[in-house]
Amino acid sequence: MANIKSAKKRIRVIDKKTARNKRVKDHVKSALKDLDAAIEAKDFDDAAAKLVVAEKKLMQAAAKRTLNKKAASRKVSRITKRFNAAKAAK
Repeated sequence: MANIKSAKKRIRVIDKKTARNKRVKDHVKSALKDLDAAIEAKDFDDAAAKLVVAEKKLMQAAAKRTLNKKAASRKVSRITKRFNAAKAAK
């Protein structure tokens, strides 16, 4: 346990940031799971809406530096490619 006041504050700040990052990552993961479920069900109207939501969540996470900007862009590219391939195979 820290004894110095600034070290105690750093612990509190880190706990807040960790909680915020965990919440953002949970939102991203649930958006991606919803998208995957819609694609598996071949409900492409619903999947298109969920793709927009997933892309928004990923870009918000990148803007807050929870995810790396390039990692978020790569994930958006991959889910868009997966959606388009499933739609074409329909």
